[in-house]
Parts: sequence; C-alpha cells; structure tokens
Amino acid sequence: MSNITQSQSQSQSSERELKMFARYSGVPGIYDEMHEKAGFMKPHWRMFADSIHKLDSVEIGLRWEQAKRMIREHGVTYNVYGDPRGMDRPWELDMIPLIIPPSEWERVETGLIQRARLFNLILADLYGPQRLLREGILPSALIFANPNFLRVCHNIKVPKQTYLHLHATDLSRSPDGQWWVMSDRTQAPSGAGYTLENRIVLSRIFPDEFRDCQVQRLASFFRIHRDTLRELAPQNKENPSVVILTPGPYNETYFEHDYLARYLGFSLIEGGDLTVRDRRVYVKTLEGLRPVDVILRRVDDSFCDPLELRGDSFLGVAGLMEAVRAGNVAIANALGAGLVESPAFMAFLPSVCRHLLGEELKLPSIATWWCGQERERDFVLENLHRIVVKPAFATISREPFFGAKATEKSREDLKEAIRARPQDFVGQEYATLSTAPVFANDRLEPRPLVLRAYSTAAGHGAYAVMPGGLTRVSGAPNDPVVSMQSGGGSKDTWVLSDGPVIKVSLLSPTGQMFTKGPNSAELPSRVADNLYWLGRYAERLENIMRVLRCLVMRIADESNSEISAELTALVNMLVATKFLPARFEKSFTLKELEHEVLMLIYKEDRIHSAKQTLTKVRNIASVVRDRFSSDTWSILNKMTLDGKVRPRRIPLTDALGLLNSLIVDLSAFSGMEMENMTRGLGWRFLDLGRRLERASHIVNLFRGAVSARVKTNLVLEPVLEISDSLMTYRRRYFAGLQLPGVMELLLQDDGNPRALAFQINALKEHVSSLPMDDENHTTETEIKCVTNLLKFLEATKTSSEGIQPGETMRTDKELDAVLLDMQFDLGILSNQMTHHYFSHTVASVS
Repeated sequence: MSNITQSQSQSQSSERELKMFARYSGVPGIYDEMHEKAGFMKPHWRMFADSIHKLDSVEIGLRWEQAKRMIREHGVTYNVYGDPRGMDRPWELDMIPLIIPPSEWERVETGLIQRARLFNLILADLYGPQRLLREGILPSALIFANPNFLRVCHNIKVPKQTYLHLHATDLSRSPDGQWWVMSDRTQAPSGAGYTLENRIVLSRIFPDEFRDCQVQRLASFFRIHRDTLRELAPQNKENPSVVILTPGPYNETYFEHDYLARYLGFSLIEGGDLTVRDRRVYVKTLEGLRPVDVILRRVDDSFCDPLELRGDSFLGVAGLMEAVRAGNVAIANALGAGLVESPAFMAFLPSVCRHLLGEELKLPSIATWWCGQERERDFVLENLHRIVVKPAFATISREPFFGAKATEKSREDLKEAIRARPQDFVGQEYATLSTAPVFANDRLEPRPLVLRAYSTAAGHGAYAVMPGGLTRVSGAPNDPVVSMQSGGGSKDTWVLSDGPVIKVSLLSPTGQMFTKGPNSAELPSRVADNLYWLGRYAERLENIMRVLRCLVMRIADESNSEISAELTALVNMLVATKFLPARFEKSFTLKELEHEVLMLIYKEDRIHSAKQTLTKVRNIASVVRDRFSSDTWSILNKMTLDGKVRPRRIPLTDALGLLNSLIVDLSAFSGMEMENMTRGLGWRFLDLGRRLERASHIVNLFRGAVSARVKTNLVLEPVLEISDSLMTYRRRYFAGLQLPGVMELLLQDDGNPRALAFQINALKEHVSSLPMDDENHTTETEIKCVTNLLKFLEATKTSSEGIQPGETMRTDKELDAVLLDMQFDLGILSNQMTHHYFSHTVASVS
C-alpha cells in the first residue's frame, strides 16, 4: 500500500471513528485500551467499531434495553451487604466489550499457566515437606503468622497432588501497557459464572459483531473444569457425585453459585444438606443418605468444618476434615489453598519460580514489599506518602491505605501500627489503571479497569486458561477503586482469534456413551422443604390476589351515596375468614375499605399482604432457583418486578391492573410447573404444597360464606369469582346462583381443578407416592389424614340436601362443623409432612 493510500485509509477510518466516538477521549497520560497515543483506534478494535457504526442511535438504544431486560429476566444479581436493594441489586454490565488481540493474549495465557502451576507447587510444599521454609526461600513468619495457614491440613494427601483447581488472577496494565498481576484468588474464586452470563448477553445483542470479530468461546474452559472435577473422585469414578457447596442465598455471589450448578450439571447444596458418617460425606435426601465424592466449595476455608476449623460456623459440615483426611472426599480448591492469597507472596514469587520451575516469572506482579522483613519494612515507612499499604492477611479488617491522599496524622498512626506488627502489612506500588470506554450517561467515557482471568486444572499438573475473563470497571471516571461492592460495573472480555472459531458445547461428543448423574433424581430435604412452601406461598399469593381483585372491582362500582348489600355481605364474609379486620364487621365507609385494600396490596410489613407474600415467594424461589428452567425463573422474576411498592396514593385502576398482571404471571408459573417440570419428587412437593394451600383456602372461604353473619345467597357470585369458576357455573346450571350448585362445583366436583375434591384426590396421589423409610416413618399418618378428608367431603353432600331454589341454607352449622373438621385434618397433614420430610436428621445409608 502506498503512503498516500495508507494516509487516505487512516483519514477515512478516523472520520468514521469520530462519528461514533466523537465525545470519547482517553485520559491524558493514562494507557487507554481502545486508542493509540496519537488518538487513532487500535487495529483490533476497528472491526467492532465499524459494525457498531452501521447502527443508528435508536438501534443501539434498543439493543442496550434488550441487554438490561435480559439481565433482569435472568435474575442476575450481585448482593451488596448493606445495599437497600438487598438481593434485588441487578448486575451491572456495560455494552462495550474489552477487546484483546490473539498475539497479546497468547503471552498472558502463558504467564497465567505458569503462575497457576507455581502456586500449586507452593501449596504442595507448604502443606507437605516445607522445603521452601527449610531452605530459606520463604520466611517462616510469612506462613505461620498467616491465619489462612491451616495446620490441620498439613500432610493430608490431596487427589492428584492438585491443590489449586480454579485460580483467578486480577490483571491491570503497567504504564507502558504491559499486563501485570494485582492480586491472586486461590481460596474460592468468584466471577467465572458472571463472565459466562456477560458473554451470553453480549453475544445476543451483538450476534453479527461477535461472529465477525471471531471471538474465542468459553465453553471449552468450563468443559475442562467440569471433567477435571469429576476425575478427582476417590470412589465411584465411573459416575461420581459432584456438588457445589454454597454459603446460601444471602451470599453476594449466590446467583453465580446457582448458575454454575445448572450449567455444569452439579447439585447446589448448603452445609446443612450434608452430614459425615463413618468418615464419609453424605447429602441428606428424602430417600436417605447419598454419598458425595467431590465438593466444589464456595465457602471459605475456615468455615468448612466447625469441629476442626472455625467453631462458630454454620456454613460448613462437622467432620469434613476427617473425611478429607481419610481420602473419602475431594475438595476443590483444597482446604488451606487460601494461604497463598496473601499479597505478601508477590514479593517472593520471582525467586520461588526460579527455585521450583527453573524459570523467570513470565507475568510480573506489581512491586510489593512485605513489612515482615526489616529492609522492606523500613522502605515502606520511608515511602508511605507514595505507596499503597494493605493488610498482609485477609483476616485483618483494614481498608487499603493510599498514602498520597492521606493526612500526616493518619500516616503517623499507620507507622505506629506497622512498627507494632510489621508482619501484618505489605506495601505496594501505586498503580495507575488503564481505561476503557464505558457507555454511561448516553455517551462513552473512560473508566479504570481490572481484568480477572481464570485458570483451571486440566489433569497431570497442566492448566487451561479461559479465553477472556471478568473485566470490572470503576463506578466513576476518577475512582481508582475497582470493586463491585463499591458500585463498579463489568464488561464482557473478547479475546480474538486468528481464524474461524469452532463452536464448542459442554455436552459430550455425539456417539459417546453417556451415564446418568447420580444426583439426578435425588432431592435434599432442605430443597423439598422450600419447594413445598414455594407451592404454598405461590398459591396463597394467587388466592390473596383474587380476593383483592373481587373487592377492588366492587368498590369501584359503588356510588358514594350508599354501600350495596352485596359489598356488605362480601366484607362480612372476609371478616369471618379473617382476611379483613374485625372492625369492618359492623360498619365501614368506602374510603376506609379502599385504604385497607391498598394496604393489603402494597404494605410489605402488613401480615398476609400481597406484597409480603410476594416477597416470601421471591425469597423461597431464590433458594431453589437451580431447580427451575430459565423461562420459569423469568416468570418468577417478573412477578418480583411488578410487585414494587409505590409510596403515593394508588388509584384503584392502577391497583386493579397490578392484580390482573400478577394473577396472569402466577397462572403462567403454574402452567410452567405443570408442563415443564419433570414428575420427580421436586415437582411432587411443589404441587403438594399448592394443593394443600388451595384446599385450605376453599374450606376457609366456605366457612366464611356459611357464617351466621353472612347472607349466603349474596356472596355466591364472589365465591365463584374468587375460585375462578363463575363461567363454569353459568355453563353448567341454567338457573340462577344456588347454593347446592355452588357446593357441587367447588366442593364435590373432582373434575374441577378449583374444587376441593380435586385437591384432596391430588393430595392422596402425592402422599401415596412419597418415599418411605421403614426404620423411621411410613406414610400411614398422612394417608389417614387424606382418608378422613375424603370422608368429610362425602358428608358435605348430605349437608346440602333439602335446599330448595331461593332458600338460604338450613344446615349451616352442620356444614361448618364438617368444614372445621377438614380444616383440622389439613393442618395435621401439613404438620406431619414437616415432621417426616423436612426435619430430616437421621436416615439410612444406602
């Protein structure tokens, strides 16, 4: 290409770039990921920029809204402790990816593999022969002063001598643009699941750009990670049981735990789901104890065993260390791996690398000085004004100290602390982070970034690197701290390829023999408990919505002059069912009733309000979200979004619209439950809870209708309406509303999904199919309750005999007595279910 042609090409490229990025410019003196020093875009960014340039601002806005909608529907959250949004805090994703050319990533990949191998060898030595200490390569104080050094793990053999199964490395740029390491995560690294979710979202809103840029895929990394974990099993090697141990739904990265469990095909369990018997780990299921071979832990080292590690932990499993010591279970990462997370190790890595690998460290760390050494301590004290001081150990609660921004007094205070306990501190060079374009405030602006890259064990001492990683950006242009906890965001990371990219699947190749997972049909007691109560609360929420809708529609039809007899009868019935307070029994105004209804919809601290019940549905669903498909979760998540409290006075039309919307969403969830869930124990307990709750609601509704304080004939239509059976009644009976017909339809018709008979028959089928353990219990008590319910249901037929058209019931007391007996037996059935299945503490070992 001639100089003139090249100059014209650069000029045209610059013009295109200015159209799209006219308002973007890097920070002077700071390395920018997209722009060269002269302001020209780097070559590996141009294809993406050219593709985006073809889109107008409206199309870009639509795609960005699509991305945010996907994040909401997928329920992607990052729980920040103390954030008012709590578990509803959405994941922050930027629409512009970080793009890295293949030649540059090849050098990074080589350095990451070396680093993972090095850390694994360090851990193997420190928890084994400790030659590094004997030969003076590492100082003893660095190890024995570190609370993350688990003495109980010393000389414990780990499968395949692999301590580090997943290693995360936080990378940033040096001023000359070279990658260097800011920190390492070796205990229970987080972020890989968010990386995968970011990729799914970005590849869907920019499918052509993703394909044209030849972005390397992530699935092969996760397939290696999954297969390596399965190969760790000390027993049952042909079909190992692998579980992911999570601290629970209130952990900040719980979404990721659930997401990876579903993606990798592992069971997600909490510490309470496990028990140790005879030095073997078991998961407590409804059918007894089932052995566990491999645990991928997301719980920190010290919390894993309250017997030998941290006694106040409720997150781990008592006796886990003994099972590990006996070689009966593999833990990934190995217990004690958090030792090398200390930034103090960075000061020694070059010499350790030469000693263990005979190589120079390929990926340098940021300059680090451990104050446990006299010369390094003095250097830190003398240069406190221009470096960053951090705790040497993660267990020390102290924020990083930026000397350049500190006061003289704070520097003196820190000096005293360092002199008192020098081993607790490290000094590090102050790093000016590189910047990348972030779409914010309807424009592109530069934000500091840190890239978290991941390496996974690949067998025989080898490691594989994820082509990309989780790029995090600061929450503000001038904020040097890049942290999700402090309001930062994330980017997808595109590592480009030199040639066409082959699509990789996590599924096994076609033709390869497959085996059924050992946990595919097993249900931990905790999960069964939550599914049961999810069914109950989802049904309860629908019942509340239907009652409130019935009330709102009648309030809206009332005139201000006089309250109708039908509304009065309906209110009295709801007072009898304890849905409305007793003060509405004698007299009320429309304004008072309207206010009460709005409180029952929107007031979260109101017992049995729609908002409170919706919150319970959301919380329980989040605990068992790994049991639902993406479509089902989208419905559940949508209900959460539509249930927001609005502080101002709500018009009845808005309230009615919300009720209608939520009823439709609940119906969709019910449909997904019936049509998409496999008929295993999980579905059975979910539906059992729903049927029991609906039966209780029908009984309570009829008890209110036959109350002596209610004119029954005036509430028949509301009863049918609440039960979603009004149209069925009108098609079946050509006469007006009559109590015998209503009773037949809503109590005795076993073909009506809203009838009591239908619920009892479903309960009978569920109860008879539940697992039994002859040593502890049978379903005899539950079956007896259902038998009694069927007997009482038969009695409701005789209680309506002799009623003539136009008459009110003459057998109110008889029917109420029968319904009261049914209410009692439904309560007994619920209690027996809880006692037999959800208080599962002892079970047989199969």
